[in-house]
Amino acid sequence: MLWEYSEWDQTLQDLLKSFQDLMSLFNYLLLMAGGDVDKVFKWMEYLQERGSIDPGVDLEEFRRKLEENRIVERLKEGGYSLTAKGEQVIRKDSLNQIFSNLQKSGFGQHRVPSTGSGEERLTETRAWRFGDPVTQIDALGTISNAVKRGGVEEISLAEEDLEVYETEHLSSCATMLLIDISHSMILYGEDRITPAKQVALALTELILTRYPKDTLRVGTFGDEAREIAISDIPYLQVGPFHTNTRAGLEMAQTILESTRQANRQIFMVTDGKPTAITENGEVYKNPYGFDPKILAQTLEAAAACKKAGITITTFMLATDPELVNFVDDLTKLNRGRAYFASADKLGEFLFADYIRNKRRMLH
Repeated sequence: MLWEYSEWDQTLQDLLKSFQDLMSLFNYLLLMAGGDVDKVFKWMEYLQERGSIDPGVDLEEFRRKLEENRIVERLKEGGYSLTAKGEQVIRKDSLNQIFSNLQKSGFGQHRVPSTGSGEERLTETRAWRFGDPVTQIDALGTISNAVKRGGVEEISLAEEDLEVYETEHLSSCATMLLIDISHSMILYGEDRITPAKQVALALTELILTRYPKDTLRVGTFGDEAREIAISDIPYLQVGPFHTNTRAGLEMAQTILESTRQANRQIFMVTDGKPTAITENGEVYKNPYGFDPKILAQTLEAAAACKKAGITITTFMLATDPELVNFVDDLTKLNRGRAYFASADKLGEFLFADYIRNKRRMLH
């Protein structure tokens, strides 16, 4: 085979890099726009007019590339929509964006502290026991044992020479990700819902590609709580809602109790105090201060999760003192975990907790 070499085209490299950066920008803006592709194209044109996107970038060509790659498609009534492939691209990009901010030491599997047959090989070895798979035999250690026993003149293997690698059990986990869609998630000019959606998409992609034995369900809570499909995440928007944390926890408990995994957990992303509960089919609301009735019933829901063997990890996007006290009470009651993070650090906190899993999984 003949190879033809030519001078490296730096312009081409810069163009490819620009396209990739443009794709990341497009994906993030799409989450901000609730999946409205046409709105994103208008925003990108505006950004280019303002100088935020290089004037040399051909946005029309970028749009054509998205269509050619079946990331977006034209609608019969006009305009564009995201395709199923486009939704997958956003998940992958979200995962890459978050992982790029994590230290390499953050990667890993879900481990339990006992050894035995499993899927993760350790460096430690032990003597072979009946039933150990031959794939775990340490060849070097086995030969070394044979030499020690019979010398190097004539090496013969005996059962007592066999050495195998230890393995760790890998535990599967069912996770319910709860996303607060109350109005405060976009209040005071701070967008907290877009990072929450990005984290949800990234966590979905992580589980689908690296932890296929795990399951992830996603739900939202505002005035009420409901489960949403993974394909609905990019289009998720906040509303003029209060924060019915209790409804979210109760829904999550019901869903997780229906799963087969013994290890079950709730990841709750929120930025405010509980301001609503559901009573007799009606939503009782009180946005002013901490309502004792709402607070008590929300904590009761957290305690019920604990009784059902479900831990709650709260990712709080606000830090006012009363809110900190509430989260502290909820965490102690459930014996879960809590993180106070800015929106731009949400992914790092959530993924570090999910991947490293510093605390023992529940059994």
